[in-house]
Amino acid sequence: MLYAFVRAVLLVPLFRWLFRLRVEGMEHIPQTGPAVIAGNHLSFCDQFLTVTVTRRKITYLCKKEYFTGRGLKGALTRGFFRGCGQIPVDRSGKEAGQAGVEAGLRVLHSGELLGIFPEGTRSHDGRMYKGKVGVAMMALESGAPVIPCAVIGTFEAQPAGRRLPRPAPLTIRFGTPLDFSRYAGMEESREVLRAVTDQIMYAIMKLSEQEYIDRYAAEAKAEATSGATTGATTGVTTGAHAQGTAAREGDPTKAPRRPVAANQSN
Repeated sequence: MLYAFVRAVLLVPLFRWLFRLRVEGMEHIPQTGPAVIAGNHLSFCDQFLTVTVTRRKITYLCKKEYFTGRGLKGALTRGFFRGCGQIPVDRSGKEAGQAGVEAGLRVLHSGELLGIFPEGTRSHDGRMYKGKVGVAMMALESGAPVIPCAVIGTFEAQPAGRRLPRPAPLTIRFGTPLDFSRYAGMEESREVLRAVTDQIMYAIMKLSEQEYIDRYAAEAKAEATSGATTGATTGVTTGAHAQGTAAREGDPTKAPRRPVAANQSN
């Protein structure tokens, strides 16, 4: 009830009408059954776009700090995030990753839609970063399809540090569902998990047309914050590594493991 209210009263008017949101590929969202909506992460408002355009409830995993605020502001924040289908996950400590996977699997085993950002955090510079393997774990253990999703324009509308989004053209694209059922029972293989995650990231990258960087976003963000030089030293400047991984049709353990330079032929 709260989810429907927040969606209809707050999110749809904001993104559909004020930002004239463009939606592509809605036919790829299943009407019933579990599925993982895996998307790029450019802005605080990214998850709210998928909630706006899909009538089915999408549950996102988000950091628990959004649910622990005090006073009136804390209560309003908790209510808003719960109304948007968010569930808190503790991202600190050694068991944080497993806790997130378990929370996501509960959603999928209930036959619902799960939203996830495989990069793990927002991009600080608009580029796409290496995905974490939790999305692959959940896809293989649940058997649910993965629907790649790309949001375009949110980095310009609400970059990190901006409290409210500014009017800007926004687009959300859903791609063809990815079926990884042939790898069922292989979720203990790190090579399989890495290769499946790379396939997912490549599918997202094709939709978003972002530059791909073969390293984790949190590491790159920490370096940028501390003043370290990024750019050419990150090792890859295109999505060639993800493309090479996703292009293969055979055993995922045979995926290329090294980044491919932009000027190197495949």
